[in-house]
Amino acid sequence: MILLAPMEGLLDCLLREVLTSVGGVDRCVSEFIRITDQLMPKRVFTRIVPELLNGGRTRAGVPVHPQLLGSDVQCMAENAARLAELQPEGIDLNFGCPAKCVNRHRGGAVLLDEPELIHAIVAAVRRAVPASVMVSAKMRLGYMDDSRTLDCARAIHAAGASEIVVHARTKADGYKPPAYWERIAAVVDAVPLPIIANGEIWTAEHAALARKRSGCEHLMLGRGMVANPALARQLAGGPALPWAEVLPLLAGYLDLVRAQVAPKHQAGRIKQWLHYLRRHYAEAQTLYDGVRTLHSADALTAHLQST
Repeated sequence: MILLAPMEGLLDCLLREVLTSVGGVDRCVSEFIRITDQLMPKRVFTRIVPELLNGGRTRAGVPVHPQLLGSDVQCMAENAARLAELQPEGIDLNFGCPAKCVNRHRGGAVLLDEPELIHAIVAAVRRAVPASVMVSAKMRLGYMDDSRTLDCARAIHAAGASEIVVHARTKADGYKPPAYWERIAAVVDAVPLPIIANGEIWTAEHAALARKRSGCEHLMLGRGMVANPALARQLAGGPALPWAEVLPLLAGYLDLVRAQVAPKHQAGRIKQWLHYLRRHYAEAQTLYDGVRTLHSADALTAHLQST
């Protein structure tokens, strides 16, 4: 099973539409929905996860599980119950976000120092939603170190979650290479749940190493999929994606961006994706150099049409 990770500000519903159309992705997880001290209206959920208005799936038919982030047990449960009314296949809980602004407000990876609270949140959410709705969690190896990795994983399991994604770094590690896939193996041994390895999987070779070192068959891909849209398809035995087939994806993404993103941010979205595509495609570097100084979607569209 291959999961597509969220990336705040880039890998959202728009890029999910494009990447899942290529094939190979079994499930997506949305960007987190921040839960503080109030019950969110359903429009908040559907704004971040518009797939909820399409049976909880992308147009390619890939299910999308909304992700909640917060530390108020009751509020997380109440919002999960309201979210479940929109009938997603599952709800994911974020205990892995390393962003300082999130951690400072007691959300994300900072909770990895409080496995008892993690247990309470997961258990409350599990009780609040129908049995038909999967509850899963994403965590890192720890906050400042990995001394409580197993405590957190066991807490999530004991609270009734169905699976756990483990990002193979601590919050302190951030996104700096390497990812410590071998440290996930202890979670696989300790917790009788499907464990999904995540972190620094850019190529099929990385995927094979992650599987071997972690003991996980299942993987979550993020930046690797943004750089190589066919990565999940290749892991399923499918073909690579030549640059000539990437260009229509870029054009389709630009159309989505122009329709749904504020004009001042449109060019930045395209450049962001091209920035990652450069890692896998030499042609992307040439295209990036050509659009780097352009600031309007019209200019970007004209440049793409001329290539």
